[in-house]
Amino acid sequence: LEAAVAPEIVKIALELKPDQVTFVPERREELTTEGGLDAIGQKDRLEEAIKRCRDAGISVSLFIDPDLAQVACAAELRADAVELHTGRYADGAAEQDVASELNALVRAGEKAVALKLALHAGHGLNYQNVGAVARIPRMLELNIGHAIVTRAVFVGMERAVREMRHCIDDMRNREIV
Repeated sequence: LEAAVAPEIVKIALELKPDQVTFVPERREELTTEGGLDAIGQKDRLEEAIKRCRDAGISVSLFIDPDLAQVACAAELRADAVELHTGRYADGAAEQDVASELNALVRAGEKAVALKLALHAGHGLNYQNVGAVARIPRMLELNIGHAIVTRAVFVGMERAVREMRHCIDDMRNREIV
């Protein structure tokens, strides 16, 4: 369940008892999430929401930018996982921008793993750019929706998922040179 850090939404999560709640920023004017949750700025609200979910047996992930301070805050708050926002990487126009954003994702991923957080990533990933993110060490979950659904319109859901899985597995199996 993706959820805003709002008491009424946390209450719904506690009633539904999903396996995992991922707290995300929510701005009504956005069509899609444009950045990660500011865990540092919302520490008090998150602390209570995370505790309530964890006490109910629900795993908690925070959707954050690949910022080392945000990752450290997620660990401090006792989140189970972080989902790194890959939007800047996915939207990078110049090769050096893409490389810089991938480097930020790798560094944030290393920090998350060192702090014993499960590592997830998502936003804007597609068949062309998912491979490098999939290769980040200890990446456990990739959240990819739009690209798969869009492809499924043309080839069907089963084939679209199979093709995405091939992109991910192909890159994970390549030797790093």
